[in-house]
Amino acid sequence: MRISVSSDMDEPVARALVTRLRERGHEVMTHGALRPGADPQWAVCSRAAAQDVADGRADQAVVCCWTGTGASIAANKVLGIRAALCTDAYTADGARRWNDANVLALSLRLTSEPLLTEILDAWFAAEPSKEADDRENVARIAHMDGDRTQRSQGA
Repeated sequence: MRISVSSDMDEPVARALVTRLRERGHEVMTHGALRPGADPQWAVCSRAAAQDVADGRADQAVVCCWTGTGASIAANKVLGIRAALCTDAYTADGARRWNDANVLALSLRLTSEPLLTEILDAWFAAEPSKEADDRENVARIAHMDGDRTQRSQGA
């Protein structure tokens, strides 16, 4: 799987994230503080990682900032992105299962390396739900993206 990763700070957990993803056999593309010369601002690098997913260059993304909140907000501004801020494995499982999240947002402050492993295990083990209600809600989110596009085009 191709995974785009961004972080606004070169923190040990961000480096561990890249290492863990590569150890799992994923192809990793980096943005922000994880790539020399790239803009490390959370709004810029989180959007870049999410845009990789929206444009098909990546299958999923992981975006990081100090709390994870800004990274998730920036990622969610990209059409087609469903970013979820996950601080534990249960939330990561639910985000993938019920919300078909395609971007994982992490807090550099709260995520220890053992917790990172738990979150990644849950994220990659979960499959999007096939339940009608869950699929309907994910479809509603896609319709909201369409509504946003029409409004920005003056329709």
